[in-house]
Amino acid sequence: MLTELHIENLGVIERVDLPMGPGLTAVTGETGAGKTMLVEALDLLVGGRADATMVRPGAVEARVDGRFVHANRELVLTRVVPTDGRSRAYIDGRPATAAALADAASELVELHGQHAHQSLLGAATQRAALDAFGAIDLTAQQEARGRLVEIDAELAALGGDERARAREIDLLTFQVAELDAASIHDPGEEARLAAEEDTLADAVGHREAAASALAALIDEGGARDALGLSVTALGARAPFAAEAQRLRGLLAELDDLTRDLRDAAERIDDDPARLAEVRSRRQLLRDLGRKYGADLAEVLRYSTEASARLVELEGFDERAAALDGVRTTAAAVEAAASRAVGDARRAAAGALGTAVTEALRTLALPHAEVVVAVGRADEDPGGDRVQFLFTANPGSPVLALTKVASGGELARAMLALRLVLTSVAGTGGADATYVFDEVDAGIGGRAAHAVGAALAGVARGHQVLVVTHLAQVAAQADTHLVVAKSVSDGVTRTTVAVVDDDQRVDEVARMLSGTEGGDAARRHAEQLLSR
Repeated sequence: MLTELHIENLGVIERVDLPMGPGLTAVTGETGAGKTMLVEALDLLVGGRADATMVRPGAVEARVDGRFVHANRELVLTRVVPTDGRSRAYIDGRPATAAALADAASELVELHGQHAHQSLLGAATQRAALDAFGAIDLTAQQEARGRLVEIDAELAALGGDERARAREIDLLTFQVAELDAASIHDPGEEARLAAEEDTLADAVGHREAAASALAALIDEGGARDALGLSVTALGARAPFAAEAQRLRGLLAELDDLTRDLRDAAERIDDDPARLAEVRSRRQLLRDLGRKYGADLAEVLRYSTEASARLVELEGFDERAAALDGVRTTAAAVEAAASRAVGDARRAAAGALGTAVTEALRTLALPHAEVVVAVGRADEDPGGDRVQFLFTANPGSPVLALTKVASGGELARAMLALRLVLTSVAGTGGADATYVFDEVDAGIGGRAAHAVGAALAGVARGHQVLVVTHLAQVAAQADTHLVVAKSVSDGVTRTTVAVVDDDQRVDEVARMLSGTEGGDAARRHAEQLLSR
């Protein structure tokens, strides 16, 4: 439900802040005052086309904000239209695309009349309306169709094209053989080979460095001799007992280090054959890495996946046969579920067409007829092809509603449908906001009363906003908004205000008489409002 609407610099509107309530809200005002700007504002909020000409002269940009409550959650939609550049959209203050805005508003607002977003024109909406009217349970059909999609995805993943499958098997066979021949088992092999290559590549230099280090440590006059002299000098002197002990420890550690250094040097061999082998292995691993992964861990992972895929493809016939059997069973389940849905749709179609037609008869379309057509059982078992057909005149063939209905007729058709659907238990919801423009075009008298009653009926289950020029419609509203235009210093300004009590009587009287109205018009207005 729309709870608050802010409009700034849109058309003739300089600034308007409107609290919106539940039920039926009527928007009235003299011709040219800017009533349709409210509808244009909502059209922008639901992703409608933005145009720089919408911006009020002298302003830099137009802005529309709508605060909605839907499914116990508050949502703020915003649309900004600059005089130059592209329009901007925001959802809860965060930038969004117009498409995202339209998606967010799809369950919030429906505009009906000469404006865009007339959902009744969509085949999916027409089918959904029939399902809602007939209380048709789609659960079994949806589950069966979902299972078929899963099975088809599995079949496609197996490789359904024989030539493509053969090509993939050849490629995978080569790749798996190449990876198996490489015998990679440890992702850390490359690091170890790099260290070994470094040792082998400079074996002589490494041994010479070790010899130099050993000479400095153990040759005459080296580090060991110096430590020995230090121990001798302090060994018998009590004040330096602790230091002497530490020196003995260093001497022992030096002896251990000397042995380890000598052993390490002796293990370094000048082995050109092994060096060539290490380099060849590292090159192989690099080549495999370029093909199958950035490191050996990725190469090993690809090897496992390729082997599994090869086994899967080589067992295609067996697996495909099993899936075909499963699919046959699933297809039979889907067909039975779809036939049940199709039969239910065809059974409900006539009643829905009759109900909407009867509702249209009360909305100044006495000769209109709506037929709900559903695909034939032999061609469309599930009844998925649902189409609303319409004629406004007797003797004229019924054609697609989208092709023959005018803006006003289409709005009234939607009103009639909403009236029918709200009479069906479990359909609709109070969160939805329906906006009707031109729904009462070209009617008056008793038909105007009927349109007002119909709108009030829809408003018992939804929030409804109607732009109207009929007093009979406005008088049945729960909230009455008056759009007024004034000119001051050559500048046109439009205001929108909620009217009540005497002000509402004055406005309804003006609508009845076309002027400010006299006593007779006020009495008539009071009678309408008292009903």
